[in-house]
Order: sequence, then C-alpha cells, then structure tokens
Amino acid sequence: MSADDPLVRVDGLQKYFWENDSLLDRLVGDEPVPVRAVDGVSFDIQPGETLGLVGESGCGKSTTGETVLRLQEPTDGDVAFAGESVYGLEGDALTEFRRNAQVVFQDPFSSLDPRMTIGGIVTQPLEIHDWPWTDDEVETRAELRTDGISSDIVSVTVDDDVDKLVTPVDGVATVHVTVRSRDVAGDVDPDERGVAEAEGVVAEVAEDLSIAVERGDGIEVRVSVDRSTKQLRLDRARDLLERVGLSVDQLDRYPHEFSGGQRQRIGIARALALEPEFMVLDEPTSALDVSVQAQVLNLLDDLQTEFDLTYLLISHDLSVIRHVCDRVAVMYLGEIVEIGPVDELFEDPKHPYTQALLDSVPRASTDERDRERETLSGDVPSPRDPPSGCRFRTRCPKVIPPADLEVDQETFRELMTLRERVEDRDVSLETVGDDEEFDPENEDDVDAFVAALKDRLLETTLSPRHDAIVEDALASVAAGEWDAAAEALREEYESVCERRNPELGSDAHPVACHLYDEPVDRPEERAPNR
Repeated sequence: MSADDPLVRVDGLQKYFWENDSLLDRLVGDEPVPVRAVDGVSFDIQPGETLGLVGESGCGKSTTGETVLRLQEPTDGDVAFAGESVYGLEGDALTEFRRNAQVVFQDPFSSLDPRMTIGGIVTQPLEIHDWPWTDDEVETRAELRTDGISSDIVSVTVDDDVDKLVTPVDGVATVHVTVRSRDVAGDVDPDERGVAEAEGVVAEVAEDLSIAVERGDGIEVRVSVDRSTKQLRLDRARDLLERVGLSVDQLDRYPHEFSGGQRQRIGIARALALEPEFMVLDEPTSALDVSVQAQVLNLLDDLQTEFDLTYLLISHDLSVIRHVCDRVAVMYLGEIVEIGPVDELFEDPKHPYTQALLDSVPRASTDERDRERETLSGDVPSPRDPPSGCRFRTRCPKVIPPADLEVDQETFRELMTLRERVEDRDVSLETVGDDEEFDPENEDDVDAFVAALKDRLLETTLSPRHDAIVEDALASVAAGEWDAAAEALREEYESVCERRNPELGSDAHPVACHLYDEPVDRPEERAPNR
C-alpha cells in the first residue's frame, strides 16, 4: 500500500437478507425474497480521515459498517483494508485485521456485559488476542545518552521481550536509556518504574519498562519488562481509562454504576485496547444527552490525533457529522447518492435527498424562523421491493418529466405520486368526497365519482390534455381496472428517473442524480415498473 492509497476501499458492497429461505420454504416451493439492506455501495477512506455516513433510519448505514468490518458476510462486492481484501483473509491474517479494525456500538447500555467489571471489559480484547505480543525475530537495542559519565564505561543489556511494550520499527525495538552522575541527576524517586540508582549514578529508561543498574569496574544497565502478563493488561486498562477521562479506581465497578456517557467512554477504551488503525463509530452519541454528546465527540477527536486513527462515523445527526467529519457520504435505501467534503456538501448540496435532509435540520438563528421547509412526500419504499431506476424518485420533488411533456416540476411530482398510488392500489374507493357513498358499478355516478376522487388526490389544476388523461385513468380505477389505469398513466408520465439508475461518479464531489446527466429520454430503455 502506497502513501496515496486509501486505508479502506469499499467497492460495490452488497448485503442482502433473505426471506422465505428456510428448508420448509424450499420444500413448498416458495421463492426467496431479498431484503436489499446494502446494494452496491462504494467509497474510500484515507488514513487519518473521518468519513461520515448519513441517512434516514433503515437506509443501511449500520449494516454497511458491520459488513465493512466483516461482522456480516457480504452478498457481493469487496472491502480492501491496507490494500488486502478483507473477505479473503483467513487465520493469522484475519486475526490481525480484527485487531486493526474495531467498533464503538450505538447503545452504551446494551453493548457492555453487565456481569463483568470495567477492568474485565477493557482487558477482554487483550486476553482474546493474547496481548502483549513478542516476536523472536525482533532485534532489541538501546540508544544510550550519558551526562557527567563517560559512555565508554557503560554497557546496556536489553531483554528480548521488550517488544511487548515497545513497537518495533523495521524489525528493531529501540529503548532510550539515560545514565547520569548522581550530582547531575538531582532528586529522583528510585521506587518509580523506569528509574534506578547505584553508587554515584542514576539510570532512566524513557519507555514504560523496568531498569536496573550496578556499578563495579564499569556501569552495567539492564532493561526489562519485569511484569506479569496479567499486570501488563491491568496497567494497559488503567492507562486507557485515564485517556478517556475515567478514574483508575473504577476498574472493579460494574456497568450499571456508570452513566450513559461514562459507559460510552468505557466502550471507546475497549475499542482502543488493541491500538487499532480503523474504527467504525456506529451512532456513538445518539443515546446520550446533548452536553454529554459534545464531550464524547471532543474525546474522539482528541484520540484520533493521539492514536492516528481513521474513522467511519455513522450518524443521522447532521450537526454531529459537520462537527467531526472531513467528508460525508449520503445514503438512501441501500445506495450512496452523494459524497463530498463536509463544508462543500453542507454549503452546496447537489442531490435532492441531501437538500431535503439539510433543510430538515433545526436552525438556531431567529433570522430563519420563517424559512420555507420543503418536506418529502410519501414513505420510504421497502428494501424488499425498491423502486426501479433512482430509488429516491418516488419522493423526489425534482423528478424529471419526459422531454416532450409540457408541465412544471410541481405538477409532474403530483402526477407521479398519483400514478404510484394507483400502481400500489393505495386509493380508498369506499368513500370519496364528503363521506358520500358512490357505487362504481353505476354508470350515472362515474363522472361524479371521478371528479370527487380527482379533487381528493390532486391539488393542482391540470391543463385540458392532462386532465383528460387523469380522468380516464380514474374512471378505470372506479371500474376496478387498476392495471389498465396504471398502464395509461405510465405511458404518459414515465420518467428517465425510473428507467435508469443514476451512477455515482468518481470526481471529488460525485452525485447519483439524473439532474446532472446529459439530457436523456429514450423510451426504448424502459424497464418493468418497480
């Protein structure tokens, strides 16, 4: 992996969950039904970057994060970590990936085992991965500095296992030793780890190791770990708790004794235990009070700098995303619809869905109290049966009319909504108008029935041509001929948005929307509806 390559590369990732796929379903001949939770997601994350993943609840954000970490097995696609496919890893290589990629879960109340102490929770990853690690092939050496003493009379021995605590560089674990004369050293605490004294000399080691010194014909210094594995793990847990703002005397307490913000800090400490390079933060502040959210976000920001971490931050809170992230990926119904730098995306959103999300964010300024809010119509479609073409087109206020259709955008949106309700048979025929009952079988009532139904379903006054098309379709509905009505409306009002799925580009701020395509309206590309 070169310096310019992303740490994480997600390419066409798919994750489907299957219904009607049990042994009994197969025996009775039922066809499996895919729930397309993640459907062709692609993005990169550079080392040290924070990528935000946003979208409505149920759009597939958390499933994406879990599948990237291989907590879920993918249906298709690939994830590369440091240039290697995550799904091809086995044995020691997979174990190493598990160490380097960690997760902070959304709910701090259920993600901690209530039967374990905090010390046990934080040290558990260390026990599972048999930390600390030592490698017989790693060379150990010391860099010596002296003060008031000639270096010619000082010899330093470094134990072979100091790589448990000192990270090797190019196969060498280097410790930094300083030997001073007693007069130069001044006051020292000989009981402190890493400090030792003998006749007239004081020796110190910069790393978290033990040191011993003896003086005879010369000065002999020895650097060692000098602690049991259990003690090393407890020391690591204490250090992590201090780094996330908790007290070391809380190691023996249980999760129920902590607040939500404290529990999330414990979860962060557990995720940091193995010194990962990459972390998925799955809604890390959604269950916390606003004041505590700010503390946790600032902590994550500080830890990213300290540990050189790379984050995938999953959230539906756009204010959190803007505060923390470098870039943002917007997700809708299992697909990425826009990716861009955080400031650029917030100031100039391109995709209509992104614009609607940002428009829904409450404003603190009183200058915007009277602003118009463009709310989305309709419900989020089911991932079991997503719309054809652009998945947002059933709710999009900017759905593209056919090139030869002379209607404005707002009118076309109403016509598309009417058509979709007819296709879904989502129109009640029992009562129309002022609770007046109509008999669709009675021809004398059809005109009145159609007029009342049109008045209920449409707010816009249509031109004579489109009014006639809609009335004919609603007359078919009145007669119970739903398919004929849907086909008549489809013939007139089919959009490019439903025939072709827009592709996410590869520039710095790509967007998957036909509004940014070359004008295209080719009827021969029509696909079966929905």
